[in-house]
Amino acid sequence: MEIENTRDSDSMRGGFSGSLVSGKKNARCEDDESYVEITLDVRDDSVSVQNIKGADHEAALLASRLEKRPNNTLGSQLSFHLRQVSKELKRMTSSNKFQNIDRSKSGAARALRGLQFMNKNVGTEGWSEVESRFDQLAVNGMLTKSLFGQCIGMKESSEFAEDLFDALARKRCITSPAVTKDELRKFWEQITDTSFDARLQTFFDMVDKDADGRITQEEVKEIISLSASANKLSKIQDNSDEYAALIMEELDPGNVGYIELYNLETLLLQVPSHSMNLSTNSRVLSQMLSQKLKPTKERNPFKRCKRRLDYFIEDNWKRIWVIALWLSICAGLFTWKFIQYKRRAVFDVMGYCVSVAKGGAETTKFNMALVLLPVCRNTITWLRSRTKLGKIIPFDDNINFHKVIAFGIAVGVGLHAISHLTCDFPRLLHATDEEYEPMKPFFGDERPNNYWWFVKGTEGWTGVVMLVLMIIAYVLAQPWFRRNRLNLPSTIKKLTGFNAFWYSHHLFVIVYVLFIIHGYFLYLSKKWYKKTTWMYIAVPMILYACERLLRAFRSGYKAVRILKVAVYPGNVMAVHMSKPQGFKYTSGQYIFVNCSDVSSFQWHPFTISSAPGDEYLSMHIRTLGDWTSQLKTLFSKVCEPPTGDQSGLLRADIAKADYKPRLPKLLIDGPYGAPAQDYKKYDVVLLVGLGIGATPLISIVKDVLNNIKQQKDIEDGTKGSKRSPFATKRAYFYWVTREQGSFEWFKGVMDEVSENDQEGLIELHNYCTSVYEEGDARSALITMLQSIHQAKSGIDIVSGTRVKTHFARPNWRQVFKRVTINHPDQRIGVFYCGPQGLVGELRHLSQDFSHKTGTKFEFHKENF
Repeated sequence: MEIENTRDSDSMRGGFSGSLVSGKKNARCEDDESYVEITLDVRDDSVSVQNIKGADHEAALLASRLEKRPNNTLGSQLSFHLRQVSKELKRMTSSNKFQNIDRSKSGAARALRGLQFMNKNVGTEGWSEVESRFDQLAVNGMLTKSLFGQCIGMKESSEFAEDLFDALARKRCITSPAVTKDELRKFWEQITDTSFDARLQTFFDMVDKDADGRITQEEVKEIISLSASANKLSKIQDNSDEYAALIMEELDPGNVGYIELYNLETLLLQVPSHSMNLSTNSRVLSQMLSQKLKPTKERNPFKRCKRRLDYFIEDNWKRIWVIALWLSICAGLFTWKFIQYKRRAVFDVMGYCVSVAKGGAETTKFNMALVLLPVCRNTITWLRSRTKLGKIIPFDDNINFHKVIAFGIAVGVGLHAISHLTCDFPRLLHATDEEYEPMKPFFGDERPNNYWWFVKGTEGWTGVVMLVLMIIAYVLAQPWFRRNRLNLPSTIKKLTGFNAFWYSHHLFVIVYVLFIIHGYFLYLSKKWYKKTTWMYIAVPMILYACERLLRAFRSGYKAVRILKVAVYPGNVMAVHMSKPQGFKYTSGQYIFVNCSDVSSFQWHPFTISSAPGDEYLSMHIRTLGDWTSQLKTLFSKVCEPPTGDQSGLLRADIAKADYKPRLPKLLIDGPYGAPAQDYKKYDVVLLVGLGIGATPLISIVKDVLNNIKQQKDIEDGTKGSKRSPFATKRAYFYWVTREQGSFEWFKGVMDEVSENDQEGLIELHNYCTSVYEEGDARSALITMLQSIHQAKSGIDIVSGTRVKTHFARPNWRQVFKRVTINHPDQRIGVFYCGPQGLVGELRHLSQDFSHKTGTKFEFHKENF
């Protein structure tokens, strides 16, 4: 900065007149210099501004502060004001330069992780690949803005790529919506510069829309709205004004109306690390654990196979012995019947075909009896809860075993039907009179002359009808049809789905009646004690019939009173009901629900989301099919928009309302056992829920919290206990959902745990997958806002709870590693509820950490 001044010789009094010139680098362009020139008339008793050149509004205001009325201390006042204006102008000239603040290595590293927004998008490619795509996409040597993202390899977010293009172009005074290869090369060099300063500057340029080196509140609001929109955070987008004001309050304490680059830098360096805060000892353990978990390649193939086999047996021995026993019984029955018919006279005419047909029939009898047992829910729940058979029998796999047996039935029916229709019946039709002679006691004196003779008999038509009904039930039970995964014509699609599966499965009543008839009218067995079909299925059918009668009886007096209904984002509805007298359950169990206004016959299973200690019974229902959609429609008619601090889209607090609307009548049946109910066996549990799969785990979290409170009361001697406390003392809960609105489902539970779990025995981790991962520029401002808001109010802006929300998906290996470090040489119960996709990874990690460390992870899953 320079000052030019002249002495006024004509005046009787001393005076100065001249210009105050300050060089200021224009933030808009890299190589453009401009100046602010202020011309002052300085006399003994006054100072006046004669002219201002190249000044913006702020510089003009600064200059006006130099004007001074006559007074006796003009020299000192002028000196003071000159120094003040000089200082302000110097600050303005450095508005797009970094302040030399002290950055520790760890702090800078944390901040750098917070700005690694290009690594996964473009960091894996080099300039040669980008140049090659430029040659393919450019027109007349120019690459348009719309193709910029595709060219640099950032395909998944074209909106963000265009914003990045605009920022890089503004910095270089490029006004054209297209760039040359040389300009693209400069863009690429800045994008791939991994230094903290370079990335901070790039991020600042993206936010600074008018390129004046400052970020105003309107620009903060705009980038918050864009970030919220890109991350599908509608609530943050709706409150962008409030959050923009919050950021300005934090970064603009002087209330000058804008923030600068160094403000953002300071904020990033002060944001606490979201990584694990490990002590020195824990870091050593972590490093040792990483060494243990490194995959080691066994060179000897026999030893490698043996180790894999050992691991497989160790993890699946319960399933192995059950399946081995079942296969042994099926093989034994088939062999017994095969040999028996090989020794009979009919073998001379029908050959091995009749032996195969009868062997298949014998296994079908056994499996038709056995297939009913896995779906006797009351019996399985009693065995699981009241006996110790769970130590050797995998009750969690009851439905899978039901499916395996169904496949066994299909194999047996196939062997029986194909052998009869394509082999032994044709041989009988073509037998000579002499060969047919021994067959007369079974088929009559007159030999059958065509297939119709076999079909029209009782043995024939019952078999054909059974086969058709079994095929229908088996096909509609497949997940492609049951879950409508196939893109079928609308007319055919109406015949699939859960309703079709439910009704077709109840054709089993007809099938079993026909099965008994078919087994009584046999061609080759005339004595009653040799007709063994009824002997196989009598006990299972009686047991199953008693189960159904018990369900009908219980549901008749278990009509519940609706207390509250709430409709939440994500097509989820929460229903709070009165708890029937004597109704006892364990967290993780489920109930069947019937609504006669939708269907008098259909019963659908839903997990209980309330804890056993609650005075009410609750369930969260996601609308996925016809039945749940109709139920939601019925309840929505009596709901109204929430008021005050209430959550949800629609609500109806019937228990508190003066007006009592007519509500659909609900019947419940249960409770029934599920894998999640075994959490009480473990001191430490790792709970993983995806979307609505968090329902049983939320119940467990509440029960563990109640258990901790109860144990504390017992230790303090403040009150007696009605329930005996269980083993669980520590819980890690990971909830992964794709929508921000989903966090409203269990907002009350989250806040309750945060407020009451003073010792931090229950860790809650929310993950929102619609938000780009921490370190992506598209979520960088959301991360900053989240940190500021939680520090000030203790509330997370994404979930609206006291629990911090993480972005993208968890690193499950790091999760298991952390639990292993915290709990060496302990048994950890891993409970997962959600879609099938994550089962393989969690099971593999449980096995890997169990085999290579002293901590044993026991995996339990529940799919929907």
